[in-house]
Amino acid sequence: DNAASIHAGEYHLESGITPAGLIDKFISGDVQLHSFTIVEGWTFRELLAALAADEVVEQTLTYEDWPALLESIGAMEPHPEGLFLPETYRFPKGTSDADILGQSYRLMAEVLAEEWDARGNNLPIMSPYAALILGSIVEKETALAAERPRIAGVFIRRLLAGMRLQTDPTVIYGIGPDFNGNLTRRDLRRDTPYNTYTRGGLPPTPIALAGRAAINAALHPADGTELYFVATGLGDGSHKFSDTKEQHDRAVQEYLARQRAGRDEGE
Repeated sequence: DNAASIHAGEYHLESGITPAGLIDKFISGDVQLHSFTIVEGWTFRELLAALAADEVVEQTLTYEDWPALLESIGAMEPHPEGLFLPETYRFPKGTSDADILGQSYRLMAEVLAEEWDARGNNLPIMSPYAALILGSIVEKETALAAERPRIAGVFIRRLLAGMRLQTDPTVIYGIGPDFNGNLTRRDLRRDTPYNTYTRGGLPPTPIALAGRAAINAALHPADGTELYFVATGLGDGSHKFSDTKEQHDRAVQEYLARQRAGRDEGE
């Protein structure tokens, strides 16, 4: 009697399958799996919106539910931002958003512990959570994978020198969902816990989901003397790195000139 061994679930049945083959499938629990990809650089709000838009995932959460979610997955952190590992997750139909987030949280904890244990020397990063915060900033600042350790190096040297990080993505995160895509001088001067122009050190939480590579870069920054970087405007996501404020100011002017030239060509 195989009835007790049959697994409930959604099955993919090939045409021409025999009754015996069908029963084997049911007993082996060969259920159809769906996939959901958590993308590097998403915020927790964007992650929840993507889960809500997935037709297969069972919806149980809204943004306001995050304190109960953290409690249910055993998280000690003060906020959900950055706690979930960007990865593709496979699951059977009927899996809830909270189930996927629980799995993703556990995986992030494992990855973070491994990266923390293998970290470089003499870093001004005092905890795995601080590494996650810096990793999230590196994630948001980097468009070219090869530049991650170099960008991390700039931030690490700034922290060691007692300089402010002065990174736009943290300011944007501090503005929150109201941000309209246009970062102004006034925004840079308006103090929030996330404004790294007005406050020293790291922000209080991550600002996005960092992938393993960004966390690794934060804990293995490239050596060097660079303290500044700005986009080149070449369209390839690359940055120009500088040791001094004077060099950086010139690089900023080059970037602005390139932007203006691009606009003039487009007219």
